[in-house]
Order: sequence, then structure tokens, then C-alpha cells
Amino acid sequence: MRTRLFVAAVLLAAGTLVPIGALRSTDRAGAAADANPGPRDVIVHLFQWPWASIANECTTVLGPKGFGAVQVSPPQEHVVLPGRGYPWWQDYQPVSYQLVSRRGNRAAFASMVSTCHAAGVKVYVDAIVNHMAGGASTGPGSAGSTYGQYAYPAVPYGSSDFHHCGRNGNDDIMNWADRWEVQNCELVDLSDLATGSSYVRGKLTAYLNDLVSLGVDGFRVDAAKHLPAADLAAILGPVTGDPYVYSEVIEGGPGEVSPAEYAGLGDVTEFRYGDVVGNAFRDGSLAGLSSLAGSMLLASGDAVSFVDNHDTQRNGRARLTYRDGSRYALAEAFMLAWPYGTPQVMSSFAFTGPDQGPPASSDGTTSAVSCGGSWVCEHRWRTTANLVALRGVAHGTPVTNWWTDGGSQIAFGRGSVAYVAFNRGGAALTRTFQTTLPAGSYCDVAGGDFTANACTGTAYTVDSSGRFAATVAAGGMLALHAGARGPGGPSGCSAAAATFEVNATTVPGENVHVVGSIPALGSWNPSSAVPLSSAAYPVWRGTVSLPVNTPFEYKYIKRNGSTVVWENDPNRSAATTAACAVTFSGAWNGGAGGGGCQSVTVSVEVNATTVWGQNVYLVGNQPALGSWNPANAVPLSSATYPVWRATVTLPPGTAVQYKYIKRAGSTVIWESDPNRSRSAPSTSCTATWSDTWR
Repeated sequence: MRTRLFVAAVLLAAGTLVPIGALRSTDRAGAAADANPGPRDVIVHLFQWPWASIANECTTVLGPKGFGAVQVSPPQEHVVLPGRGYPWWQDYQPVSYQLVSRRGNRAAFASMVSTCHAAGVKVYVDAIVNHMAGGASTGPGSAGSTYGQYAYPAVPYGSSDFHHCGRNGNDDIMNWADRWEVQNCELVDLSDLATGSSYVRGKLTAYLNDLVSLGVDGFRVDAAKHLPAADLAAILGPVTGDPYVYSEVIEGGPGEVSPAEYAGLGDVTEFRYGDVVGNAFRDGSLAGLSSLAGSMLLASGDAVSFVDNHDTQRNGRARLTYRDGSRYALAEAFMLAWPYGTPQVMSSFAFTGPDQGPPASSDGTTSAVSCGGSWVCEHRWRTTANLVALRGVAHGTPVTNWWTDGGSQIAFGRGSVAYVAFNRGGAALTRTFQTTLPAGSYCDVAGGDFTANACTGTAYTVDSSGRFAATVAAGGMLALHAGARGPGGPSGCSAAAATFEVNATTVPGENVHVVGSIPALGSWNPSSAVPLSSAAYPVWRGTVSLPVNTPFEYKYIKRNGSTVVWENDPNRSAATTAACAVTFSGAWNGGAGGGGCQSVTVSVEVNATTVWGQNVYLVGNQPALGSWNPANAVPLSSATYPVWRATVTLPPGTAVQYKYIKRAGSTVIWESDPNRSRSAPSTSCTATWSDTWR
């Protein structure tokens, strides 16, 4: 992302004056920033997910797995089209800027943003600023507002607030090589806003500022090529703070609007990426990926990379989608392992027609997400979810030890902290791989999980020369990194996975971060502090990669918007050793935190295999466990299948009886007797209960 000085440059070039307050003294011309400064830069697009489901996913999956941000579908009031079966694209036809959509209302949206922030996950909104609803749409909007083409009284907009290009008999774009027509005529009958108007710009800026006031961290600008870059700069310039911006600009032919024109305003979607990487993994021709950057239009620092998105899935451009199974999974994993762009992972719902909307009730309200059925949730696939951590560990490191058979098999390292191999051939790949990894044992996180310092899959031993022998199955991969060291491995890590945990109570809107004296902890800069997750509240946790054998000082801080509350002096002092993992635990020093707990946060996990369509739940004798009613049972996450996990809050010292159940629709399967019996601790604020299905 380019900083605000670049926005200013675009505006001044267009002859527009910019308020001085729009420029920040900390901005630096030519600087590029990632989606989330530091290692957490992966965006996941939870396409059409309702707000409550996103909040739960941030807490249970995205935060723990290290995703940097979630892209959410447009939150503004939109048209409602029951006669068309509530298509997905109705959400891209705004009626007003009220935050009421089929995914939830303003309160639910704000709650989602707050919950995701508590889990260390940023929120980016898919923002519609080019147009309003089209002329063919009728009926009240999702918030009940009336409207007609060129008349949207809830904003209000009238006819003079839109372009009327007078071409092609219906004002629609026909000649895509004509820049004026592309930016002044209508995209498939959608009422094209006159974004050169100060009134329209003010309304759009106010909408974005409203979202920022609720904590939104950035925007994907939909259909950005249909606004001149100067118009978009004028809309973004007065937006409060410094939100991350990435513009959707589809590259066309010679003479057409180019994505490069928008790189000065933020990052830009790189559609070539899905073409090149998708083709490579679809066809099994991987050797050319070593020169990937040379095939792209945009520089890495300006690009959002993706294998597919919600449009290319439906218009036929995507070379691979979730329907392609392992080939798609390998392409997504490569995107996370290879250092180009800010990666965006897709999470889909299954569809059979290009207009089909998400799973919904009879009135079109989007259904809660339950992964494994109509909701595909490919971001939870192990080869994607576990590669997010590898990307974080490898952040800022170069590609090393590139190897290829010249065709369908490749392998490469990332500095001295990670190594991956991909096999799209028809036979197994058996080889001794040369790496720059320190000697030791490493978990293959593409084939298993790294949990409690142990591997659920295969562990490989790297010798003192950086070599290890492995067999990669046809259509398979392996992935090793310094944050997932296997059992029995010697020391010698170049980085330690440092977990910080602190018992700290907070007020609504407040989140806890750790900041310290070394760059990985922000060099005492609160804006660069490491966010901690509240998944085990009041214990806040986070893991960051630190150099080994390094002394440092640190403190915990509480942040609420621009307000920062520091712990009392003195600074905490600590040091990493040669160990590959270390945990620093404590209680907030000053004010809230520590002391007796009013509730206990219990992390529950059970090893249980299921068949397609089944999910695992927890039910028991306490209200928090559904009072033995299966309909009120607590759903467990399958993110680390076959281990299912959830977090529940119980009163301290409470005797608990419980069982696990499997549900598929109305069918419920109970564990065998007797009931399980445990007690929530009376002196600790957290507990973990681990079980196996019986």
C-alpha cells in the first residue's frame, strides 16, 4: 500500500486542493506497506458470510491460525430480489449507506469488528463507491428504503448526482477501449455516480468514515477502474486515519484503463496472478514459477495476489477453484509460501449457477455458516490454514535453494526458516532436499498439525548440512518451518516462536498488545505492537517470531482506538535462548488484571472422526453447555480435524457433567455412557479439557 503522500500527489496532479490534515507526518513518499505491517498479511475473503459467523471464525480459526485480515461482503443497504432467488450480486447494488444487509444490522457488524480485533484480525470492507442500484431492480431495500433509478432518497441522491453519458442507446458501456466511456457510462445498467461532484464525493467519504468509526481497517474498492484515479483519490483523501486500500482493477487490452494507474492510492488486485499460478498447477507445469514476478504487471509491493475470487469463480476466468480439490489446494499453498504480493485466500459457498446466492432462509437472510456442507470453507483446509503460519515465520526472507525437475516438481526455501516442496507429477517424488534450515526435527505442516510442541503428521530430520530425505506423493506437498519444530530435534533454531500471555481485564473496545525493545516487538512503538488474542479471556495470548539468544525488554499495553494505556513501570525483562519455542506468562501490572476470576475460560478438545455432513458438539448439565438439550449444544470447530475444539465460559469451582454428540441435520449420535465429569478450577482463570470420542 502506498501512503497518503501518494494520494496527495494524485490529487495535486488533478488540480485538486487537499486539506493539510489529510497528510500524516509519518508518511514517506515511495514507501510501501503490507496489509498488516509485519508477518500477518494474509487476507481471507469470507464471501457472503453473516457478521455473527465471521466473529466466531475470527475467534476460533483466523486469529489462532495467524490470518491478518478478513475481507467482508458489502455491509450497506442493498436491493432485495426474491424474484431472482436472492442472487449474490444484489449486495453490490446499494440503495443507501445504512448498515443493514442480509448478513446483519449495524450492531451485529460493529460487534463483529470488535470481536475480530480482539482476536488480532483486521477487517476490510468491500466498498461500492462507483454506482448505486440498477434500473431493473425494484422493491424496498434491505433496510426498507424506497428507491428508483437515479433516485435514492435515503442518501439522498437525485438524477443530477449521476452520469448520463448518452451513448449506445441505454448509457451502458460498450467500448472498453474508450476510457471516457468506461468511466462515465453505466456498468450493466448500474446507476453511475458522478464521482467528480463534491457532493457525491462527500457522501462516499462520509460512508467510509462511518465504517472507520466502527473500527474498519481498510477497503477493497469494487469496480475501481470505472472511477478516474483522481476521483478515487479525492474520496479517499479525507478518510480518517490511514486505512489499507486495495482497488479492484481488471487489466484490459492496449489503451484500456490500467491497474498501474491506481497503485499510487494503495494496492491493486493482480489478476494475472491467478492466470499464471492457476495454469501452472492445473497443467502440472511448475518449473517456470521461479520467475513469477516477471509475469506480473504490478510490483510485489503494489499487488494483492489471488488464485480465484468471487467473480473469476463465476465468469470462467479462474483456472482453478475449490471444485479442483488438491490442485487448487496446492496453488493456494504456493501463494502463501512464495514472496509476492499480499495474498488473498478465498472462502466460498458451493454453487451450481453463476447467480446463485449464499445459503439462506426463505426471506433471503443469509444462514449461519456451518462448514462442510453448502459452505466450502477452503481457508480451513490444512494446506492453506497451516501455511499461513509458515508465511508469518518467513516474512521478509528471500527464496533460497530453488530446485525443479524441469517440469511438475519444485522445491524452495525461505531464508533459513522454511522449506516447501510441491509435486504435480503422476508419480511420487523421492529426494534428498538441500535447505538452509538449522539441524533438527521439523513437522510437515502440510500433512499434519503442530500442536503442543508435537506433530500429528510426519516429522523430518534435517542434518547438520541442511539436508533431509523425503517422499512427496503425487499431487502432494510438504512444508517445514522454524515455528513447527518436531519432537527430539536439537537446538539451533535461528528464530524462536515466543508466546506472550497476560491476564488482563478490559472494557468494551479495548484490546491488549505487547510492545518491546526489539523490532519484532515494535521497537517501543505502540502502533507496531503485536496484537494478542482474547480467545481465552481474561488471558490474552499471541505468538511472534523472535531471534534466539536475544535479551529484550517489553510491556503490555491496552489500546482503544488512538488511546493507549501502558502497564506500570518497570519494564519487563526477558531473553530467548537457543530453544525453538518459549512462553512468557504474567498478569497486567497496574489497574485491572490478575486476582480472582469471575469466570473460567475452558478450552475443550476431542479427537473424533466423522462422516461427511456430521459435526461435533458439546452438551452438558450447565446452561453454558445447553443443559443437556442437543439443540443448544456448543458447536466445535473442525479446523484441526480430527481434533474438534471450542472455548466455553463456566463459573469457577462448578462441577460439570458433559458428553460429546455428533449431529447431521436432525440426526444426533451420543457418546456412550457414563457422562464425563470435571470441575471448573476455582483458582485459575483458564483450563483445558482434552478427550477422545467413545
